[in-house]
Amino acid sequence: MRLIEQNGGHAVADYNDVAKDGEQIIRTAIDKFGRVDILINNAGILRDISFKNITDQDWDLIMQVHVIGAYKCARAAFPYMRQQIYGRIVSTASAAGLFGSFGQTNYSAAKLAQVGFTESLAKEGLKYDIRCNTIAPIAASRLTATVMTEDVLRRLQPEWVVPLVAFLCNSKSNTTGGIFEVGAGHVAQIRWERAQGAYLRPDDSFTQGKLLHEWHEVVDFFQPEHPNGPADFAQLLAMATSVPTSPSESEQTPDFKGRVAIVTGGAAGIGQAYSFHFARHGVSIVVNDLTDPSDTVNRIRAAGGKALGIQCSAESGDSVVKAAVDAFGRVDIVINNAGILRDAAFHKMTDQQFLDVLNVNLHSTFKVSKAAWPYIQKQRYGRIVNTTSTSGIYGNFGQANYAAAKCGILGFSRALAL
Repeated sequence: MRLIEQNGGHAVADYNDVAKDGEQIIRTAIDKFGRVDILINNAGILRDISFKNITDQDWDLIMQVHVIGAYKCARAAFPYMRQQIYGRIVSTASAAGLFGSFGQTNYSAAKLAQVGFTESLAKEGLKYDIRCNTIAPIAASRLTATVMTEDVLRRLQPEWVVPLVAFLCNSKSNTTGGIFEVGAGHVAQIRWERAQGAYLRPDDSFTQGKLLHEWHEVVDFFQPEHPNGPADFAQLLAMATSVPTSPSESEQTPDFKGRVAIVTGGAAGIGQAYSFHFARHGVSIVVNDLTDPSDTVNRIRAAGGKALGIQCSAESGDSVVKAAVDAFGRVDIVINNAGILRDAAFHKMTDQQFLDVLNVNLHSTFKVSKAAWPYIQKQRYGRIVNTTSTSGIYGNFGQANYAAAKCGILGFSRALAL
C-alpha cells in the first residue's frame, strides 16, 4: 500500500480472509472509495500431493481459498456493479485447471471451477455492462517459487501478465466470457472444441458394439466446431432418428465378468439407467442415493442380477466404498452421478445455495473417488466416470454455483487421469 501511495496512487489495506469475509473486503472498498468497479480474484494457495495421499484438509483448504473465496468476493461486489451498470471481474485459473496436473487434483478442480463460475457471471452481467473473464497465468509468485527454478522464475515476471488484465478491465473492452493463457510475453485465448461426432439411432440398436464401430467419428476433430453453448439437441435428435436401424458388424458382448460398480445417485433417472444396464451385463451394482434405493435394487435382483443399496449422501464416500468391498470384495467401476441444483440469479444467491451445490456435486465426486482409489490402485485396474454438464463447460444464467462445481469436476478428472 505504501508503494502505491508513494507513487501517487490511492490505496487501502485489507487483511480479511477471502473465504470468510468477502463481504467485508468489498465493504472496505465501498467505505474508502464509495464504489467498486474492478474485482480481480487472485488469492490462492497450493497443497500439492498425489491423490493416494491426499487428505480432506488438503482438498478443503484449496476449495475454501480458490472457489469459495472467489464466490464470496464476487457475490459481494455484484450488486454494486449491477446498480452502477458497470463492472469488470477477472478470475484466475491455471494450466493445471485447463489441462490437469499430476499431484494437483485439488488445485486442478478449483482452478477449472473458476472457468465455469466466471462464464456464468459473464452471461448474467452482460445486461449491466459487467464483463467477466478468466486468465490462466504463468508467472513468478509465492506459489510457483516452490515448483520452478530460479532461472525460470526470472524469465516469468508477473508484470508480463498485467497488460492483459488491464486490457480486460478497461472500460472500452467488450470482451467477456473469455479464457486466456498469459505469460512470458505470450497471450492466447483458449476455446472449447467439439468434434462433428457420430449419429446413432436412439433405439435398441444403439449399443456399445455399435458405438465402438463409430468411435472414429466421435473423436474426429478434422472439421470441429468451436461452441460457446450446448449443441442444438432437437436438431441432433432429428439427425439421429433418420439413421437406419442396423446392427454393427463389430457388435460385441461387453466383458464385465466379476466386475463391481458403484453408481451414486443411482436410484432414479440416468443413475438408475446406469444401474440397470451394468447389472444386465453381469456387474454387481452398489446403488447409492440419498433417497431409498431399494426399488432399483429389488428390480435388479428380480432380473437375476446382484445389487446392494446404500442410502446416504455421496459425500460419505468412505461408507459407500466400504459397503461395496464388504459385500463384493472389490470395486472396479465408479460412476459419480450424484448431483443437485439450487438455481438462483447470482445477485440473489445465498452462501448455502452455493455450498450445497459445490458439496453434493464436486466434493462427493472427490470423496467417492478417494475412497475407491486404494482398491483400484492395488488391483491395477479401474474405471471412473465423472459427470460434468454443459452448464459447467459454457456457464449458464442462474447457475454460477452449478457451473463452478461441474467445471471443477472436469478439472479434477483431467488431473486424476494423469
